Amino acid sequence: MYLKSLSLLNYKNFESKNLEFDSKINCFVGDNGVGKTNILDSIYHLSFGKSYFNPVSSQNIKHDADFFVIEGHFQKEDKEEKIVCSLKKGNKKIIKRNGKPYEKFADHIGVLPLVIISPADRDLILEGSDVRRKFMDGVIAQSDKEYLQHLINYNKVLSQRNALLKYFAANHTFDKTTLSVYNGQLENYGTELFKKRVKFLEDFIPIFKEQYKAITNNIEDVNLTYDSKLFSQNLGTLLQEHLEKDRALQYTSVGIHKDDLNFSIREYPIKKFGSQGQQKSFLIALKFAQFHFMRNLSKTNPILLLDDIFDKLDENRVSHIISLVNKENFGQIFVSDTHADRTEAVVKKIHQSYKIFKL
Repeated sequence: MYLKSLSLLNYKNFESKNLEFDSKINCFVGDNGVGKTNILDSIYHLSFGKSYFNPVSSQNIKHDADFFVIEGHFQKEDKEEKIVCSLKKGNKKIIKRNGKPYEKFADHIGVLPLVIISPADRDLILEGSDVRRKFMDGVIAQSDKEYLQHLINYNKVLSQRNALLKYFAANHTFDKTTLSVYNGQLENYGTELFKKRVKFLEDFIPIFKEQYKAITNNIEDVNLTYDSKLFSQNLGTLLQEHLEKDRALQYTSVGIHKDDLNFSIREYPIKKFGSQGQQKSFLIALKFAQFHFMRNLSKTNPILLLDDIFDKLDENRVSHIISLVNKENFGQIFVSDTHADRTEAVVKKIHQSYKIFKL
């Protein structure tokens, strides 16, 4: 699968932009602020129906405009896929596949598998558990429609239960029967999500370790582990045991929405004990593992976006990483960088066709 062409209209800093791509490597080079990352983000937008960097859709409209349109023509196996994503201020976003609008955006997830590696990924290490859950959920959901639907349902019930807890507090009342209905739904959806997460990590962690070894060319001991209270108790029991706490807090304090992934190097948290280079390699290994995991399930090569890949990595390390994608199991790659000569020197080494776009 690859992206043949891209058209932007009033998207971020672009009033109008039309691009034709190479089926293997495409590089966007130029100074900071010219829109390199915005082009990569528009490609992400076509795959996921939202921006990677700014999920507030209206803020992706160019200043002084009242709408944006992104159009991409993809070649997937023997079929061309035309995806159009558009938004007008005050209206709902529309995503069309081959001229037909989606009723539910969730139906589009997984149609165009894609992986992005960006400096923003450092949030996976530095920020809270919600960022790591979002990563895990995103990887699973691209290949498991049932997981995505369970996740949507779980979050909907969670929101309803939290609203009920606030209502109880505000009105000095309590209805055990209504609450038990929400508890049962949370337990059903949450238990299935937990099982799928456990199975996913059983498959994903060995791939991740293999990718870290390939990227760093050494045998540093790295690991990621799943942190969930459901390993020791079922969700129904947890909800009952934390009922008084939840009533006091006015929100649901236990459940799979509180789970986390622990990242470690030499059995210590990489956030505290990993160098910047080690953290960056850890993150790239995570994303390469995501790529291989998705490729194995979808039987197609996801598009790979490498945003500012030289950030915190020296040129030799970048060359090594780029060389890893010089294999049959990688498809189309998009790279952004501030130095045209440096980028071209790296991509020339891997003997693949490429295009360089100077912005």
